[in-house]
Amino acid sequence: MEKSKPNIIFILTDQQRYDTCGCYGQDLNITPNLDGLANEGIRFEYALTNQPVCGPARSILQTGKYATETECYRNAIGLPINNQNIADYFSNNGYDVAYIGKWHLASTLGRSQDIKLKKMDYRTKPIPPELRGGYKDYWLASDVLEHTSHAYHGHLFNGKGVKREFNGYRVDCLTDFVLEYLESRKKQDPLFLFISYLEPHHQNDHNAIEGPIGSREKFQNFKIPGDLQDTKGDWDEFFPDYLGCCHSIDMNLGRIIDKLKKLNMYDDSMIIFTSDHGCHFRTRNLEYKRSCHEASIRIPLVIRGAGFNGGSVINELVSSIDLPPTLLKTAGIEIPKFMKGNTLQQLLDNNNNNNKNWPQEVFIQISESQVGRAIRTKKWKYSVVAPPRDPPWDGYLYSKSELYEEEFLYDLENDLYEKHNLVGDPNFKDVRKGLAEILKRKMKEAGEEIPSILPKRI
Repeated sequence: MEKSKPNIIFILTDQQRYDTCGCYGQDLNITPNLDGLANEGIRFEYALTNQPVCGPARSILQTGKYATETECYRNAIGLPINNQNIADYFSNNGYDVAYIGKWHLASTLGRSQDIKLKKMDYRTKPIPPELRGGYKDYWLASDVLEHTSHAYHGHLFNGKGVKREFNGYRVDCLTDFVLEYLESRKKQDPLFLFISYLEPHHQNDHNAIEGPIGSREKFQNFKIPGDLQDTKGDWDEFFPDYLGCCHSIDMNLGRIIDKLKKLNMYDDSMIIFTSDHGCHFRTRNLEYKRSCHEASIRIPLVIRGAGFNGGSVINELVSSIDLPPTLLKTAGIEIPKFMKGNTLQQLLDNNNNNNKNWPQEVFIQISESQVGRAIRTKKWKYSVVAPPRDPPWDGYLYSKSELYEEEFLYDLENDLYEKHNLVGDPNFKDVRKGLAEILKRKMKEAGEEIPSILPKRI
């Protein structure tokens, strides 16, 4: 029987496509442990990120607010010190709170035309306690892990700011630290543990995706995902190593599950597995994400325990912003009114897919590559972009715009891989008009001003 306050183990990967997982249709045996977890728990078929950039996506998970609300609208803007984050709520309600891995919410660099920024650079330095988002009981992290490590060596910083060196594949070593922490716990308080892997994100200074040695040979016979077929990009060079990263994460998920069972914690734990965003392998723009396309925004999401049981699949649209209130509800913590998401437990209480009150669209903010906004419904993908002001840095300098132009319209029921942009087709004028109104409503709900949206210039 599960405790009234279960342990919660949150596992976040970085830049992992949903279709790398067997439970989402991957043919190769990449994720047997996650597939097993899905068979025990609940898999969300249409899980989406609300911001396909590392830092902003993480700010959503830690706060339950949209990235523009936290002001972390792009990378390299630290989470405000005075914010109430999920770790604070857990800590104030009897939980041990712990964080291990990549943080990406401490450093503030560069300029912004919208908000005042005070420069703070912790990319290669220990993060002070006040910038750790409330994780006060255990801390082992680097702000930008790819700056303090490479695939087979590096370091993180513990709660006292002391380096913890590692030698070996980064995913394995990070998991070693997780298992060491679980073994060392003496408290009987329920645990909220957030584990943040860097993989399968590319190693920036090497400009390469680095799987475990042998990945390229082991996974060379992959089936090309439909969105990558007949495109350029660099997927043909890096996809085997990308799958190798995902497989390594899954093997280490298995190690974590085994440790929880050994410590008699598994039956009393909720495990959440997801990613911050996906990866399009430079097929949609000049890098790996930062676009409205499914490859950028669609992510794996599997939850097991604390009522998320039975091996079912939920087909409603859900998103990252739904996870913070879901976590708090799991622990019996009152959900603050500022959180914008919906508790996923609602979908369990209504025969999974019959909840008529569940939102029928997901709102997406896009930064850095552009100042962009999008919505995704079951049938449509509709996105708009601010006209250039200071190219190519619009999405760095500005968090929002008063004016947008239509950019993409995809019919996902008939064009799953988004090969045919319908935004300039006059036959879909009424569709675009209706979607624009929905988008404006979602922007208002996120605290934004309602903008003007112009047709795409042909």
